[in-house]
Amino acid sequence: MRFIITAQSSAESSTADPQPGFDADLFKAYMRFNEEMHRAGVLVASEGLNPAAKGARVAVANGKRYLVDGPFAESKELVGGFYLIEVSSLDEAIQWALRAPSGFGKDDVLEIRQLTGAGDLPPEILQLINEAAPTWSAAAWQSRTRP
Repeated sequence: MRFIITAQSSAESSTADPQPGFDADLFKAYMRFNEEMHRAGVLVASEGLNPAAKGARVAVANGKRYLVDGPFAESKELVGGFYLIEVSSLDEAIQWALRAPSGFGKDDVLEIRQLTGAGDLPPEILQLINEAAPTWSAAAWQSRTRP
């Protein structure tokens, strides 16, 4: 099972709070956690996300996509980064999340959500996926199987 663990600021965090200087020891704690998950064979990907000002938002109206001009959601509502892990259960994903370091202020809350896998879909939906995207679906479902 694959899970995404997203990191966000807590409601108590304020965007007006001054950002402390870079803490090399704290940064290394995050990297050691990534290394631990990698060595355990559960880490698929882990990335931080740049501030919303460096991104864009695209929405839909009347069936057409369009670019949304800012302002965007408050920074405390935005995802600051993620871990993508492959483990055997939600409980195992929770155990990893409980071990994650914290302290940068953009990861006070970790949300864990299971990704949809082939086993979560009815056969008729899998058939439609395979018909519409045969090479992608073969690669996508195959890559979700742990050795």
